Amino acid sequence: MKLWLVRHAQTDAAPGICYGVTDVGVPADATLALAQRIAPLIPAGSTLSCSPLRRCAELAQAIEALRPELLARADTRLAEMDFGAWEGCEWESIARTEFDGWIGNFADGRPGGTGESTRHLMQRVRDAFDEWQLSGRDAVWVTHAGVMRSVQLLQRGVLSVERADQWPAAPIAFGEIITIERA
Repeated sequence: MKLWLVRHAQTDAAPGICYGVTDVGVPADATLALAQRIAPLIPAGSTLSCSPLRRCAELAQAIEALRPELLARADTRLAEMDFGAWEGCEWESIARTEFDGWIGNFADGRPGGTGESTRHLMQRVRDAFDEWQLSGRDAVWVTHAGVMRSVQLLQRGVLSVERADQWPAAPIAFGEIITIERA
């Protein structure tokens, strides 16, 4: 049983912009090209879930158009982390003291003052991950890098990270596919 984690295609957002839950778009041709690459790989009988954010929902819909037996459903647990007041800002414009404050309390700090803590992100992803493990079916999640990193940690049995240096640092490319096997 496998979980296919698919990151959306590159967005229209300007480079260096923080856009966790900001609903930025993706060029339609990039979405279609990614759907065409992924759709043939998905095993029959899989479920298809996506973040409700447009960059993921449109990709899931494009996959469904190519594979009508895969009925896409939005799942808020697969949305990217909320960065609060930092949403839409250039990362470089965020005051170093604010950023360091969040990193210094990585598990429970709220980025941008009102954003989502890493602990909360991992808990909601864990709820979806546990549900998948009990399902007995292959699944595809069209989602975001933060969710994908959370799943990588959960697969290793890490339920929460207390420090920023425990968070996976390896880049996850736009359109990247990571497969997780049920333990």
